[in-house]
Amino acid sequence: MKRLLLAGVAFSVATAASAADMPARPYAKAPAVVSPAYNWSGFYIGAMGGFGWGGSDSDGSGGFGGGTIGYNWQLPGSQFVFGVEVDAAGASIKDSVTEDIGGLLVTTENKINSFGSVTGRAGFAMDAALIYAKGGYAWANNKASISALGTTFSDSQSHSGYTIGGGLEYLFTPSWSAKAEYMYTSLGGETYNFGGFPLDSGTLDFHTIKVGVNYHFR
Repeated sequence: MKRLLLAGVAFSVATAASAADMPARPYAKAPAVVSPAYNWSGFYIGAMGGFGWGGSDSDGSGGFGGGTIGYNWQLPGSQFVFGVEVDAAGASIKDSVTEDIGGLLVTTENKINSFGSVTGRAGFAMDAALIYAKGGYAWANNKASISALGTTFSDSQSHSGYTIGGGLEYLFTPSWSAKAEYMYTSLGGETYNFGGFPLDSGTLDFHTIKVGVNYHFR
């Protein structure tokens, strides 16, 4: 019996020692989950509105509202975004001046009824945020009038020129973004006809600050 008991103890000790010498089972760490990077590529449409005011020769100001359509290109792995954008807005940016000309009170008024642009856009994306600059062709429809002695003459003309500026856009969901933008617009002069008397308007310059929201098709 003693021999059997000693043999059992010896077998148990040998088994424990053999198990202690075996290498530990390797531990595999779960792979980290990486969120996909934002990509700005694709078509988008949106609504925008804001406030505009005249250039150095005008104190006119007023509001506007309209829409936007565009397309962005962003190559995979790149933070640079390029695109084209078209926008148009109805507006009420007006300036009115009354002057005494030889004892005759004459009131002149200019009102931008609508404007728009076709621009190129270049930006730098930081995930959901996009800082960009843009510039290109711009147009505006302006109504000018002259009033004196109870009589008013008016005419409307479309001006064309350029616009330049920039802004910040942020994707608050994968498909929706909000933006804030400043633009300077300079348009060439046109000849207005006031009761048979032509008058050159000179350049039409104005500034705008706009905010908007865009929907991105994915």
